[in-house]
Amino acid sequence: MSITPNNLDSSKASTVPHQEIADAVRQSREAIGYTIGDLSETCGLTSEEIVEIEAGAEADPAKLRRIAAALQVPPSTFS
Repeated sequence: MSITPNNLDSSKASTVPHQEIADAVRQSREAIGYTIGDLSETCGLTSEEIVEIEAGAEADPAKLRRIAAALQVPPSTFS
């Protein structure tokens, strides 16, 4: 007996949905009173990159680690 790829449902992957990450980033940023510009300056990402992350676009783990460091929260906050 074999398992075929047709039996796998890729929509049930064990990753955190992008919108949950986006919400966590925005809430963490707002909790310390940072604007997107403040966070951009602190973590070295562009404002556009932060806007994309907070909009739910796919977030690069390296970018999330930079954001977490800038906001002084554990990276696990966004996973």
